[in-house]
Amino acid sequence: MEEKLISKKKPAYPICNQLYDYLTEYNRNIKIPVFYEDLLRFDGSIVVYDKKGEDSLWIRVYYSEHERDEIDLSLKQMYLILHGDGTEDSLQFLTIDAIDYCTFGNSKPFRVKIRNILNDNYSYIYVKIADASRVYGLELEHILSPNNINFLIYKDTLIEEHVLGVPGDDFIEDILPTVSEQGKKKISKEFVKFNERCMIRLLGDMRAYNFVIVASYDFDQVEYRIRAMDFDQQSYEGNLRVYFPQFFKDNYPFVKMVSESLQEESIEQYKKEERAAIARRIRGAQERVNDLVNCMMHDVISTPEKVNQLKIDLFKYTKDVKFKKCKNMGEILKVAFDFVVRNYVNVNTYIIRNK
Repeated sequence: MEEKLISKKKPAYPICNQLYDYLTEYNRNIKIPVFYEDLLRFDGSIVVYDKKGEDSLWIRVYYSEHERDEIDLSLKQMYLILHGDGTEDSLQFLTIDAIDYCTFGNSKPFRVKIRNILNDNYSYIYVKIADASRVYGLELEHILSPNNINFLIYKDTLIEEHVLGVPGDDFIEDILPTVSEQGKKKISKEFVKFNERCMIRLLGDMRAYNFVIVASYDFDQVEYRIRAMDFDQQSYEGNLRVYFPQFFKDNYPFVKMVSESLQEESIEQYKKEERAAIARRIRGAQERVNDLVNCMMHDVISTPEKVNQLKIDLFKYTKDVKFKKCKNMGEILKVAFDFVVRNYVNVNTYIIRNK
């Protein structure tokens, strides 16, 4: 199924000046001490295996002695900028345990494991090539989802924090069989909302390994959330089905669980709840959303063929003729957001008038 939905490879799109200005305005564009290209100068590597002894598609890289100290120091400084105020008081308590490089996928990221030697706690950061699609995706996730996300950009380097959770494919294989019936209903509800959220903000390719499941333990139950962790396919593909996680075969166990756990009325209710939540977030951050969408409207992050296909698909799906007039992905997203907010306002007005 994916072969028909997803193009073979999405190109990386450069960060335009207007987007740089936006990122500077909202404190995302900050000078950092190390670049992606610096990490490419490794001398050797070994394969990293997962807990099952299989190739994880990551390699652990090593640097020459005269470069390692400088790279370690720069990465620790970058961690403090991302997670703190940039002061170096804690620098002496941090150590770089590992630097891994992934050759799979479009972004080819470096994953850096940073440990606090005082308490042995560790965290990860990711260093990637800056790509406009990914930046738009990260920023939309921060504004319109229930999850804040931390990232920085400087010139052609993108730094992302680690998204905590169990990757969806691992969850399906290792954890889902042990989840209670009540838990499956909660996950089903989350998948319906996640499916709707991805479609509305045009985040594509949410196959199971591109999102995580987060379990939160209450005193008498477990709550679940689904979080995207890959934003490469933001507003790029032309096929509307790409933006629905339900259409990827990797996600079939979740789709099957939804059909078995929820009635159609509940599914529709959860879709409406998610649309209303996104509409409220758009209105609550209207200036920031407008600034970001305006950047996208003056940017090129897809092909004319894909833009034309998507606007027609969305017209057929929503019956909103404004989609037909769109010339790029930014205009499509603006019409989509206006459509969601307009319908939310109309529903609220109807409820108020009929009280």
